[in-house]
Amino acid sequence: MSKKNKRQDAEAVEDAGTSVKLKNKTYEKELRRLHVELVKLQEWVRHQGLKVCIVFEGRDGAGKGGTIKAITERVSPRVFRVVALPAPTEREQSQMYLQRYMQHFPAAGEVVIFDRSWYNRAGVERVMGFCREEQADRFLEMVPFGEKAIVDSGIILIKYWLEVSPEEQTRRLEARIEDGRKLWKLSPMDLESYSRWYDYSRARDAMFAATDTDFAPWFMAYSDDKKRARLNIISHLLEQIPYEELPREKVELPKRQKPGDYREPEYPFKIVPAPY
Repeated sequence: MSKKNKRQDAEAVEDAGTSVKLKNKTYEKELRRLHVELVKLQEWVRHQGLKVCIVFEGRDGAGKGGTIKAITERVSPRVFRVVALPAPTEREQSQMYLQRYMQHFPAAGEVVIFDRSWYNRAGVERVMGFCREEQADRFLEMVPFGEKAIVDSGIILIKYWLEVSPEEQTRRLEARIEDGRKLWKLSPMDLESYSRWYDYSRARDAMFAATDTDFAPWFMAYSDDKKRARLNIISHLLEQIPYEELPREKVELPKRQKPGDYREPEYPFKIVPAPY
């Protein structure tokens, strides 16, 4: 990005460590500007045949879904693909642990975003007892070798952890209970994991200690202010992948054809009711 863009980023997040919430007007203005940069990045990824893999992990209620939506809402789903895998099938449980994720890795010209990833083993599976402790330890021992192979294959691997305070997590989960639009976000697993805050803290710490490597580092974003976190992450993401704005010819709409002998039909279309 240009020096001007970097300066604007700095001005937008200069008080990120304060309790002052980012104003919606500022958020929308900065998000629009960053969306333009993401489109430039998209075209560069396609042009250069880059392969980008972005991993999002974090606390329940930390805002992973909203951040991913902010990244992808103005780019092409053919370039930016979001992968959110369900619980493994019986067959997948018998596979090598990374196997079901590997089939979703990016090809040339693609950005793949994992909404939770192979790090499930280091987090929810370990805390909730879905795997044995020795399996989790073995995973943490081996995953750096796997990620080294991923990076050596030419994939740009970027890993984000979203951290939220206990108080803000409580507020957000309570909001899901009260808001009919958000009830689907609240599962029995969320309620169980909510009670195990420090078990998750220990699992996170062990994961960072084992997998925060030079070739595949973890980047943490504090997300008590979700809007601030989204801007910070998008700005940071743009810095991780050097890109240039590709030249484009000015687009002009062609003249629309004249109707000639065409007449609007008298067909009794079934019109959608308009109560609004």
